[in-house]
Amino acid sequence: MGFRIKRENIGFMLILPTLIIMSLFTVFPLFEGIRISFTDKHLLKEAMSYVGFDNYRGLITDEVFLISLRHSLILTAVVVFFQFIFGIILALALKQDLPGVRFFRSVIMASWVIPVVATVVMFQFMAQPDYGYINIFFRLIGLKKLNTYWFGNKYAALPVIIMLHLWRNIPFYAVAFLAAMQAIPKDLYEAAEIDGATAWKIFFAITLPGIRNMIIVMVTIHVLWTFNNFDFVFLSTGGGPVNATDILPVYVYRQCWRSYTMGYGASIGTVMLVILMIYFIVYIKIYERSER
Repeated sequence: MGFRIKRENIGFMLILPTLIIMSLFTVFPLFEGIRISFTDKHLLKEAMSYVGFDNYRGLITDEVFLISLRHSLILTAVVVFFQFIFGIILALALKQDLPGVRFFRSVIMASWVIPVVATVVMFQFMAQPDYGYINIFFRLIGLKKLNTYWFGNKYAALPVIIMLHLWRNIPFYAVAFLAAMQAIPKDLYEAAEIDGATAWKIFFAITLPGIRNMIIVMVTIHVLWTFNNFDFVFLSTGGGPVNATDILPVYVYRQCWRSYTMGYGASIGTVMLVILMIYFIVYIKIYERSER
């Protein structure tokens, strides 16, 4: 008698290969990282023992960890907020039927497709003292005293990194929002204009609700991406100067691959996981409440 699959099990069998791959490359490393966070694992030592919550207790008194946590939260909140605001503004501008707007739409994604390394190098060049474009601009408007290497200034480094995030990702927001706006039926706008609605009323009553799902997707993705982003800070400042731009992903890297304290680094990664889980739980609750 041949082997037969019940009809109700066909769907499960079709996704089984994907589930196996996800288990190997996602679920297993996740739980392995959590397990290691309860050990004193060191890359240069063979012996490893379980230390319970010692690593987590150490985080509470770790000044660099607390600084990195604060910077990660600030960076994520500020970047996602301004990407959302300027993304909508740019999308509204791209939606207008103006001379040259079609060409602008075709090149708007250039900043997003440029490799991160090239983007960081470009900003580092512009931030150079004396001959960097930023300092040349300030010199031309009479602010020569501001001449400095902006990535090396502990007060300016984090704002410059925020600007780097915005420059790269705002066009991506704009294109996504523009696509959502173009899917809104034109009849709604025509009816609102006939009723004498102002531009602000049309925006808040039609456009914003019409792109609501896209806003949710973009904000959710970029909260996750920005909080876990490693390359911008690591390539531009490495967390300096004097921990002024330290964020959790960079601190995890230093603990694991420079200090070789894998257990302590895994505990930081686990804290990041918990923070993002709390965010998504709160987000889902708010979303479900708004749907009602």
